[in-house]
Amino acid sequence: MKWYLDVLTNYATFTGRARRTEYWMFSLISAVIVVVLCLVAFLLPREIGLYVLILAGLYNLAVLVPSVAVTARRLHDTGRSGWWMLISFVPGGGIVVFVFSVMDSEPQPNIYGPNPKAMAPAYA
Repeated sequence: MKWYLDVLTNYATFTGRARRTEYWMFSLISAVIVVVLCLVAFLLPREIGLYVLILAGLYNLAVLVPSVAVTARRLHDTGRSGWWMLISFVPGGGIVVFVFSVMDSEPQPNIYGPNPKAMAPAYA
């Protein structure tokens, strides 16, 4: 949960680097929240479920900027510009961003900052 809250704390920070753990834990927790909201929406009566689906949409809208920011920082960690996210709009481009997001960090400092593995404590 600490990783998720760290991303929300850095709401619109597009500079620096993000570790794989930070990126994937934020993505996992966000996906779980949306899936749970959608399941609840489909289990409730139609009128109430519609409001829960609207809530899920509002949640997605609320985490849009932090999601883009942490993706940009993750790309920075692999030595790439955050502008590489735009390739997602090309068919098959999302696979490229996915591959970049699972790659290991550059071990040395790069133009985006020092290696976050060397400076960040491990969370339990």
